[in-house]
Amino acid sequence: MATIDADFLDRTIAVWQPLSPKPLTREDAREIIENAVGFYGTLIRWALEAQAADTPTTNGTRHAA
Repeated sequence: MATIDADFLDRTIAVWQPLSPKPLTREDAREIIENAVGFYGTLIRWALEAQAADTPTTNGTRHAA
């Protein structure tokens, strides 16, 4: 993953700290960001796969899921 700037890490900590019983570090923030990116990437992939499955092919059949 690309380098994440310190300000974004600090803002991530500020958002998530109220939900954590322990003090969050920049490493924790980096992991939170990477997990969120992975999660949304999976949702996007699933949506594209579902969309492709609903799209008729040139012969009028549907794509296999």
